[in-house]
Amino acid sequence: MKRILVIGYSQSGQLYEILENFLKPFEGVEIEQVKIEPKEAFPFPWTSDVFFDTMPESVLEEPVDLAPYTLKSTSYDLIIVGYQPWYLSPSIPTTSLLKDPKFLSILKNTPVVTVIGARNMWLNAQESVVGYIEGAGGKVVGNVPLVDRHQNLVSVLSILHWMLTGKKERKWGVLATPGVSDKDIKGVEIFGKKVFKGLQKGTYKGLQEEILAEQTIDIHPSILLVETRGKILFLAWAKLIKKKGAGSKKRSFWVSMYKYYLLVALFIVSPIVLTIYTLLIRPFTGKSIQKKTEHFLYLGIDRT
Repeated sequence: MKRILVIGYSQSGQLYEILENFLKPFEGVEIEQVKIEPKEAFPFPWTSDVFFDTMPESVLEEPVDLAPYTLKSTSYDLIIVGYQPWYLSPSIPTTSLLKDPKFLSILKNTPVVTVIGARNMWLNAQESVVGYIEGAGGKVVGNVPLVDRHQNLVSVLSILHWMLTGKKERKWGVLATPGVSDKDIKGVEIFGKKVFKGLQKGTYKGLQEEILAEQTIDIHPSILLVETRGKILFLAWAKLIKKKGAGSKKRSFWVSMYKYYLLVALFIVSPIVLTIYTLLIRPFTGKSIQKKTEHFLYLGIDRT
């Protein structure tokens, strides 16, 4: 009997719901599900202070101690890793898992499928995740990213409401419902079927092409621009806070500066930059956009 490991961390529980639907087609196989947790849990809902204070360690991909977890086997036919991005990086618990020798030891020569539950930016996070998996000898054979499909600034407001209140609802009855839509959460089953077919056949050749053929996964050029620029800025702020923020008061000051910078960048600078980019630059960079998009859609996946 085929044995698969499904492992990951979800703060809100949304990712676990996604994985539950993803696994529905898997019949006649042994499924081991592991929910990881840090020893010191991150709060949900977040407080504003903790939410922004988590940025430096998220971006610098610094691990924390995980609560003890058990792996029943030393090898699996397939590993499914579910995760959330935080600040254009893997969540801290995900980074901690991907740097944990116990988990890394089972990755060698094992096919891995990643399942992502994100606001709308997952590119940089997936690049890091693929790097850790490949570094341990694992092989990424498919990636299923599910995102909040609403307009970027609308989703920022709705996600913040959800993260800071714990209520996945329409703020003021006006904003969109935050997070991945119920339709997409239920619809992820179709991707599970494709992965299960590969498991049965013993080959995942062409799997990512089949996943993308559903035409529900794409990368908007504006998101591509924001992610490639945003990671550089986040890294600069993370290093600055770590350097200047020795001591709780100093760190609190610099985290506050970062918070105000982020809000200004999101709601004032970003719309202006994206408008200029869309009107004056994007029409002349079609080939470059296509090449970068394809790179991220097939990160770590052998297409030969």
